Amino acid sequence: MINLQGYGWLLWEGAWQTVLVGIGSMVIAMLLGLLGAWGKLSRSKMARGITETYTTIIRGVPELVIILLVYYGVPTLIQDFLSTSRVDIVIDFNPFSAGIATIGFIYGAFATEVFRGSFMAVPKGQMEAAKAVGMSRIQAFHRVLMPQMWRFALPGLGNVWMVLIKATALVSVIQLPELMRNADIASRATKLPFTCYFAASLIYLGITVISILVQQKAEKWANRGIRRA
Repeated sequence: MINLQGYGWLLWEGAWQTVLVGIGSMVIAMLLGLLGAWGKLSRSKMARGITETYTTIIRGVPELVIILLVYYGVPTLIQDFLSTSRVDIVIDFNPFSAGIATIGFIYGAFATEVFRGSFMAVPKGQMEAAKAVGMSRIQAFHRVLMPQMWRFALPGLGNVWMVLIKATALVSVIQLPELMRNADIASRATKLPFTCYFAASLIYLGITVISILVQQKAEKWANRGIRRA
């Protein structure tokens, strides 16, 4: 049990906050990933253009810059805009909500590529067979394409989650009391920076090990009934 002169509880609270931010962000990332994959595979030039722009910008700008831009830049921009209309208002984003939304928005771009490749990996003959037996496009998508897509997507989504959960440390800059920020607070209070940060690294490692085990279970479930050569 991590004590750290009575500050060990602070790290565990931070770890719980980190997991919550990670799960919330991953849900948003997957939803955006599915939407983005649809856009990239769409016949619409506008949909393809929007999703291509989204993934290019997000993958080209550092996560920390986007977090600072959203949390500090957007409220200021809105306030300055409203002030021109003589509307005096103060906008202050909630760090927890802003952290989840921003991290999810960032990694939605990476999930987009994972889902796009997974949809393309499903043999086209599967959808053709579904249409041949009288299924509508929606029925074929839910009954044929989606179940098989997960088999290809889970390894990539697992990698996205691993990177995402470590990226939650970046939201410490917006004062969210997650693991990294609480470790910093504990290190300053106890004058034990190495011990506090090392303890935090062990907690991150523990989250990663548990995530790997869950991913292996999920992949086994997705590959049930699949013959291995």
